[in-house]
Amino acid sequence: MKPTTPSPKLPKGAGEVRIIGGQWRRTKLPVALKPGLRPTPDRVRETLFNWLGQSLLGWRCVDAFAGTGALGLEAASRGAAHVHLCESDAGLVSQLTTQVVRLKASAVQVQRGDGVACLKQQSASSVDLVFIDPPFDSGLFDAALQAAAQAVKADGFVYLEAPVRWGDEALAVFGLAVYRHLKAGTVHAHLLQRIA
Repeated sequence: MKPTTPSPKLPKGAGEVRIIGGQWRRTKLPVALKPGLRPTPDRVRETLFNWLGQSLLGWRCVDAFAGTGALGLEAASRGAAHVHLCESDAGLVSQLTTQVVRLKASAVQVQRGDGVACLKQQSASSVDLVFIDPPFDSGLFDAALQAAAQAVKADGFVYLEAPVRWGDEALAVFGLAVYRHLKAGTVHAHLLQRIA
């Protein structure tokens, strides 16, 4: 048996996350050491995609604050027809572009820009699934939810990751309601739908 070289110690926050299901299952994605970058934990992503159903065949998705791309690339791995990854940090955009090329992810488009503006650029009621996971201290939640509610189809979903639980009363102003909720550590994961 060959001796293994110990891995270098990664700084806290750096490392990798894995794609959980679909064609790129078990593929590792690098996590850069950046302030505010907080990849969605594996357990939360697994639960989210159980809620959505394992196949997203033909779906149009927008990951408005893509970061590592874990949410958007997970959707693409599960058959989404189009995934728009939007990220404001140039270094993360470069990393996302590298991953998209490596995976030959032809359904994935990477854009450098503001997540809220990216959502506002989507045609009304044109998106099946919007991921909103901005830095928790960014103050972008209201604007992102407003834009997501306009972009998502009547039977589509908005995934919201936040440091606090959002209730139906707070979400009603955006025309959204909680479909599912999960708390994992300091993270509140919400799957939202438009109010009929």
